[in-house]
Amino acid sequence: MAAPFDKYYYYEKSVQNPSNEVEFFTEKYKEIRNKTAKTLREDFCGTAAISCEWVKQGKDYYSWGVDLDQEPIDYGMENHLQKLNDDAQKRVTYINGNVLDTNTPKVDICFAFNFSYFIFKKRSELITYFKAAYNSLEKDGVFFIDLFGGPDSQTEMTDVIEHKGFKYYWECQKFNPLTNECRFAIHFKRKGEKKRNDVFVYDWRMWFTSELRDILSEAGFKDIITYWEGEDGDGGGDGEFYPTDTAENCEAWVTYIAAAK
Repeated sequence: MAAPFDKYYYYEKSVQNPSNEVEFFTEKYKEIRNKTAKTLREDFCGTAAISCEWVKQGKDYYSWGVDLDQEPIDYGMENHLQKLNDDAQKRVTYINGNVLDTNTPKVDICFAFNFSYFIFKKRSELITYFKAAYNSLEKDGVFFIDLFGGPDSQTEMTDVIEHKGFKYYWECQKFNPLTNECRFAIHFKRKGEKKRNDVFVYDWRMWFTSELRDILSEAGFKDIITYWEGEDGDGGGDGEFYPTDTAENCEAWVTYIAAAK
């Protein structure tokens, strides 16, 4: 009998790498502030796998994860939090709440990844969120977001990636060029089984880098840094991101912005 299908397990296997994200935060924060970050807030945290990875660094590391949906929080507490030792578990806080009005202790780093803030379709909504992120930070805190773009990201098409035992599908189902409103979906197909469609569906507005920089500035951030991925020599990315204000508009790309107070 096949094992039950666990959508969060397959999501994490397909799109997340918590150890890489923690390494990225640690490296970039130190470059920006010339000190070590110890506290982290994960907005739209889902299972908060990154928050749990963060505290593994030592007894002085603390994290808070905030999400409106209790279901992924429950999954994360069972599958990530419970795997930490007793001391580390005490240094992770899951919060079922709205990122716009949830208060946590001030942190060194706040971040919103997996394009989660694309849920805010109006400029006024996004600036409200960025101000909330600003207010969650220590005086020398840094806010990180990721984003994606390129011509392919605005085309109704499906990318398929092979993983061990299953396929991951990332589909652009709709893109409105007049409003940048879009619909994306994730599908999965386990070996020997039918494809599971619309396992995760996202109703978003795609924000461009220039827009985000402007809105972050209006929210109060003083230093806004855009990153771009280096090339591996074979037309692909090398996994190393460097600060820049110019880049080639590849067919599809994913990158980061850091906004410092």
